[in-house]
Amino acid sequence: MRQGHQISRIVLVVAVVGWCYVALAQEVLGNFRLGTDFSKYHTYKWFTIEGNAYPNQMVDAQIKQSVDSQLASKGLAKTDNDKADLYVGYQIAVDQVRQWMGYDMGDGLRCSGMPAAKSSTIGVGTLVLDIYDPTTKQLVWTGTATKTLDPSRNQEKNMENLDKTVEKLLKNYPPK
Repeated sequence: MRQGHQISRIVLVVAVVGWCYVALAQEVLGNFRLGTDFSKYHTYKWFTIEGNAYPNQMVDAQIKQSVDSQLASKGLAKTDNDKADLYVGYQIAVDQVRQWMGYDMGDGLRCSGMPAAKSSTIGVGTLVLDIYDPTTKQLVWTGTATKTLDPSRNQEKNMENLDKTVEKLLKNYPPK
């Protein structure tokens, strides 16, 4: 009976350690609009998501640089032309936890080029990347990565983590 009690304790410790590992692990999720022909997309343009609070200029530049690098490796070229095949925007919660979800209200992208939006809450350190087709006025791909940036960490570690995270985030873009 004593041996059974020790085995139970070992199983409990292993379960708790496993749960802690899962709880602390970074979560990366992606989703896309079914039926979208991603092979027709060759260019993209950055846009600002209306109502979103952005980080400082340095962090903004680092996020865009990391995403630009990954999208270039996928064969997409960045442009400032309004006739870009895709519009790419991001949201990140570093000090705040407010997220703006794009959706189609019939007119899709507004005249200003901004998608209609509603707010929800995301965890601190979460990066949300949204890719829209301006022709169909639809969100065609979205990805979320938790534990991306930590304001208490040093900037160099955050940049390393950001690059790894964006690589994971866009690993399955374009979807097959």
